[in-house]
Amino acid sequence: MGKRIKTQRRGKGKHRFTAPSHRFKTDAKYRRGSYVGVVVDLKKDPSKYGILMSIEWEDGKKNQYLAPEGICVGDEITQETVEIENGNILKIKDIPEGIPFFNVERTPGDGGKLVRSSGSSATVVAKQNGKAMVKLPSKRVVPLNGDCRATIGIVSGGERTDKPLIKAGNNYYKMRARGHLYPVVRGVAMNPVAHPHGGSQHHSGKATTVKRGTPPGRNVGHIAARRTGRKKRK
Repeated sequence: MGKRIKTQRRGKGKHRFTAPSHRFKTDAKYRRGSYVGVVVDLKKDPSKYGILMSIEWEDGKKNQYLAPEGICVGDEITQETVEIENGNILKIKDIPEGIPFFNVERTPGDGGKLVRSSGSSATVVAKQNGKAMVKLPSKRVVPLNGDCRATIGIVSGGERTDKPLIKAGNNYYKMRARGHLYPVVRGVAMNPVAHPHGGSQHHSGKATTVKRGTPPGRNVGHIAARRTGRKKRK
């Protein structure tokens, strides 16, 4: 009689496998409309690698947006204007080619979906027929509606990866802040009671490719894989 493997326990959604979302501050989405505001605070959110800037708008309301590199408390922020300044929110059709921007909307009004990781930015490479060809950090070029909004600048925290983690414990807490499981132990390194690949002197002894409808206790390894192994170079 075996025991419930980690894959099954994760499916239950208990606290060990869920993100601590009660600590997350905001989604950092754009509000609708044209406004002028002032940066009143800079904050760190466990759910994001970039810093957040708290903006107090002219109508008295406050929002938290992803902060660009070089922003300071007291700087003025405008939304949906044509002023090209660091931190301002503009429509893509109003941004000149080659100017870096981030937190890009995929569809007008969704609040920002693309280019949100620290140190990342996108640029416009061409405009035609109300569409803007946007080059993402992955070098992929995607057509977006010209009315989609974005923030001028580069996402703050770009030097985050320059600092070494030093020890595994730091990586554990880094992963835990997002609800990621760490460390991940290989199935073949376990005992037979803990995993279908366990035992037999650390060799599975059977195919690790299973069909998609395999029961949860066996639903591990290469699930419904079309092929495995290295690809031959042409």
